[in-house]
Amino acid sequence: MEEKGSGWITFASIMMVVAGIGNFIWGITALAKDDLLINKLLFANLTFWGIVFIIVGVLLAIAGFAVLYKAQWARVFGIIFAALSIIFYLMVIWAFPVWSVTVMAIDVLVIYGLAEYGGREEAA
Repeated sequence: MEEKGSGWITFASIMMVVAGIGNFIWGITALAKDDLLINKLLFANLTFWGIVFIIVGVLLAIAGFAVLYKAQWARVFGIIFAALSIIFYLMVIWAFPVWSVTVMAIDVLVIYGLAEYGGREEAA
């Protein structure tokens, strides 16, 4: 018998792993092309952001797998990351409207899945 909400947990887990892989790849690309936008970013160059995205990508992918095993830290990390993603895409919606709305919708679904079904099992 399938556990209630297991589809939502699987969806949230897959989306977290995919986002983690995407961030990791973006980080590698930023490190490889770190001379592309030197001194044109607000707080640092692409080397800094490449390292940040590699770390976040690895953590997000690990958390995505941990969600399947009902790790509470992974659930909290996923909710926080999805919320920050929504805020980020609200800030760049003028540049990428369709992509931003798509990602924000997926983030909302991930937050719902993790918040509603990612908690500890209730005692019967």
